[in-house]
Amino acid sequence: MTETCGTSGARDGCTVVGGDDHRDGEVASPPHLIVNVETTDATVPDNQMTEPVHARLAGRGLLPGEHCVDSGYPSAELLVSSLADFGIALVTPMLADTSPQARAGAGFDRTAFAINFGAQQATCPQGQASSSWSPATQRGTETIVITFAKGACGPCPVRAQCTTSASGRRQLTVHPREVHEAQLAARAAQDTRDFQARYALRAGVEGTIRQGVAVTGMRHARYRGLAKTRLEHVNAATALNLIRLHAWWNGHPLDRTRTSHLARLELTLAS
Repeated sequence: MTETCGTSGARDGCTVVGGDDHRDGEVASPPHLIVNVETTDATVPDNQMTEPVHARLAGRGLLPGEHCVDSGYPSAELLVSSLADFGIALVTPMLADTSPQARAGAGFDRTAFAINFGAQQATCPQGQASSSWSPATQRGTETIVITFAKGACGPCPVRAQCTTSASGRRQLTVHPREVHEAQLAARAAQDTRDFQARYALRAGVEGTIRQGVAVTGMRHARYRGLAKTRLEHVNAATALNLIRLHAWWNGHPLDRTRTSHLARLELTLAS
């Protein structure tokens, strides 16, 4: 499900009249409306639906500037293609590096190597240059395989912190330049307070799913077949939108999310 999460206030100068929690004439935030629903077989990975969702939104003129998605929807390639093809910046935490060194939290992971795409060469933390640079396609994805010479890795005093390969030499697999740099930038940004504040908006869609389950019973398929089930989900989304519009037009604001004691303490200390 895709819903709006703008925070710019009411559209078209609309105001609340006589709402319990608003003064007369005070501008109310616009309702968060569901703008797209996709129904798939359970075996379809989330990241296979990111591009189709964007294409569907583009067809209706509803493309956002930013799209907050959970970590199942992006890939390093989608960071670049979403921006290039649809003008959408994905706001999402990226999955961590899964190399043995990164998982162990010790030794030299990919970020420890200086990669010069122009010279098609990588340099290890000990100053040794790679011996080969081989573009490849792995599981349908363009990659670059970088290999260091056995003669350089064999006598290295910190080889145990770099590789346990039986061949005795280090090998790196990286994305093409644009994708590689986008992935590094995204991983660096996701630890900042600015990112965390922007990404907090995504929590709203979890409440939408909860509302859809409680109000429309959308987890229970009343019909057989993907097409009929999708129609059921679209009807459920339409019902939720009507409920939200009714509340907005009649001056009933969104319920405020309660903040836990620990969260309030954290915000106090941060300020």
